[in-house]
Amino acid sequence: MSDRVETTADRALDGPLVAESVTVDLGAVRALEEVSLALAPGSFTAVTGPSGAGKSTLVWALGGALVPTSGQIRLGDRPLTDRAMAAAAGVAVVAQGNALVTPLTGLENIVVPLLAQGVPPREAQHRAVEALEAVGLSDSANHLVEELSGGQQQRVAVARALALRPLVLLADEPTSDLDATTRERIVDLLVGEADAGAIVVMATHDPVAAALADAEYHLDEGRLSPVR
Repeated sequence: MSDRVETTADRALDGPLVAESVTVDLGAVRALEEVSLALAPGSFTAVTGPSGAGKSTLVWALGGALVPTSGQIRLGDRPLTDRAMAAAAGVAVVAQGNALVTPLTGLENIVVPLLAQGVPPREAQHRAVEALEAVGLSDSANHLVEELSGGQQQRVAVARALALRPLVLLADEPTSDLDATTRERIVDLLVGEADAGAIVVMATHDPVAAALADAEYHLDEGRLSPVR
């Protein structure tokens, strides 16, 4: 039986995730330069490149958290101009470093964002339990974040994104700090999300994980080029 969590993508996306000539300047540094992408529903795309190449910047720009200096990002006909708009459009982000709330348990870190989106408490609890089971953390659901290892925290971050049932899932180094078996499990979940119709983008240093994506792009000094 598949571990895939039921997703919003089981409904429908009305168009691709598109970046048109996106340039992002962070102070005096040009983090992205004229990046263009068109990612169809049901696709799983890996973005590789060295540290500092712009992978995290691309994830956050696609997720609406960074406003491009020039160019445009949209999902179907919707421009994604800020994080709130992107979240409302069904975009979820797994941040590098996980960005969990440390005074909360792993389960609470998943339930709270769901409640904030208006999900009823009972359903939010069910989704959180389901997502933690999918990433293999059922036994640690009620542990405080600070009691979890780095790899366990990373899995909670992935579970949090899965529980949102996103149309677009952007994952920044989702397999970092994980052993080989758990890395495979997480990538299988990402593949499952794409198979269900979501647009999945994974920024990664992991060549094994990248090889499982449908397509691969390489970022270097902010410039994006196709690999396959």
